[in-house]
Amino acid sequence: MPGRGRLPYDAILFDLDGVLTATARLHEAAWKKTFDEYLAERAARTGERHAPFSPQDYARYLDGRIREDGVRAFLASRGITLPEGAPDAPPEEESIHGLGNRKNEQIAALIEPGSVEAFPGSVELVDAARDLGLATAVVSASTNCRPMLRAAGIEDRFQAVVDGVVAAERGLQGKPAPDTFLEAVRMLGVPPARAIVVEDAIAGVRAGRAGGFGLTIGIDRRGQWDDLMRAGAELVVPDLWPLLHLFRSPHPARKLARNQLPVGMSPAVEPADVTALTRCIDWVVERLAK
Repeated sequence: MPGRGRLPYDAILFDLDGVLTATARLHEAAWKKTFDEYLAERAARTGERHAPFSPQDYARYLDGRIREDGVRAFLASRGITLPEGAPDAPPEEESIHGLGNRKNEQIAALIEPGSVEAFPGSVELVDAARDLGLATAVVSASTNCRPMLRAAGIEDRFQAVVDGVVAAERGLQGKPAPDTFLEAVRMLGVPPARAIVVEDAIAGVRAGRAGGFGLTIGIDRRGQWDDLMRAGAELVVPDLWPLLHLFRSPHPARKLARNQLPVGMSPAVEPADVTALTRCIDWVVERLAK
């Protein structure tokens, strides 16, 4: 099958935080406040001392994961085990769900119309894909996914949304398991091999590879190029606008700094401007299509 545009695919699946919206730092800050406060409370009560939450902890244990999975992973890194608690556990409860709900309260209070910024390059690519007839979906671990999409003004651009709420209702494992991505293509009626996954999280890239998707693209906004490549991304770019030429006419040239151009599987020549960058992207896509 020829697919759409210059890519042999029929659907494109986007993560939310860090891919479509500039909310990853908001989540990271909320997790840091939640865990640092909890560790301080625990230290005052038990005398235990644990390292505070760090950006590396967010990337390693929280980014892209369902909330409760992230809480378990972070606490395990500090040698802490807590009871699960009920899904509606109060935020002050010392449990997996309690801590997750504490963080969720902080995020929910910040979401209102116009409060969430969508990346312009990502919105352009979504629109270009839709114009070509590709099916589009959002696959996010967040239970606030739909409010975030509405606040960013982009909810109507997607035919399917598989978020933390859907995952809980349907018993789907979170990333790095591929279940949520597979549910999205099932809803769209597209085989995994005919779909593109776009992720900025290590767990999300692993999920794309594990699900047998046709192409897994990583977005490196935080200096994770090596980690994204090791996780299985076939292509890593600093933003989605350099990929627009695959869906329509070439994007107007923009100069970029060298450290903004981490392209996976690129030729030996390091790209210094958008022309070289798009050439690298073409090289990767042609190689994958063979």
